[in-house]
Amino acid sequence: MHSATPSAELSRPTTADFYRVNRGGGLFSETISQRLGAGFALAAHRLGLPPTGLTIANLVLGLAASVTVVALADRVAAGDVPAWVVGLVALVGWQVAYALDCADGQLARVTGRGSPAGARVDVLCDVAAQIALVTALGTVAVAQTPSTPVWLVAAFAGTWMVNLVTSVMQAGPNAASMVTSTSLPVRLVKLLRDYGAVITLAGLLLTLVPAWTVWLIVAFTIVNGGFLLASIAFSARASLR
Repeated sequence: MHSATPSAELSRPTTADFYRVNRGGGLFSETISQRLGAGFALAAHRLGLPPTGLTIANLVLGLAASVTVVALADRVAAGDVPAWVVGLVALVGWQVAYALDCADGQLARVTGRGSPAGARVDVLCDVAAQIALVTALGTVAVAQTPSTPVWLVAAFAGTWMVNLVTSVMQAGPNAASMVTSTSLPVRLVKLLRDYGAVITLAGLLLTLVPAWTVWLIVAFTIVNGGFLLASIAFSARASLR
């Protein structure tokens, strides 16, 4: 996020310098997405681009991938367009967009070019990109399985945003985690809520078996809804102490 206190400006930073200030996000995100982000941050620094330039690039690419999925969902379901083509567009587009989202914060922190306005743009672009992604998955689910209930798509869309809301809440001085362990088994379980891992799973599903998309939205509605209820209980318990 751009709102983080920036470090001293480095005249010739390396990829390692950018990766060193990453904010994690889960095992997959930290291992893959943040490393890709460090490469993008270094390239942007050498080109003289501001952090918000990466933020906007993330939005444009993420929206383009999601709009492609929405526009071709019915044709894929009808067999007129190969599912793997659209799925790969989504998989690559969403992954690169997320890496750019990781990169903007790294660039801001290493070069000292962060600002409150940049942090707001970052959050707003994340919201827009995730709305588009949820719309894409919901559209595919309905196209592949016309009997998909409207309430399920609505519940999926609502609970999906729990990820974004909790990540924003955990960025402040009052941040807390229900599970603080960083052991490998715990981190593997947390892959269920690791955005990088989730969009990888979604992209692979659209590529290989788009007919299963409805089960993806069922699973994540349960996972995110359960996490929301657990978070409410955890926070309420802490507030009553």
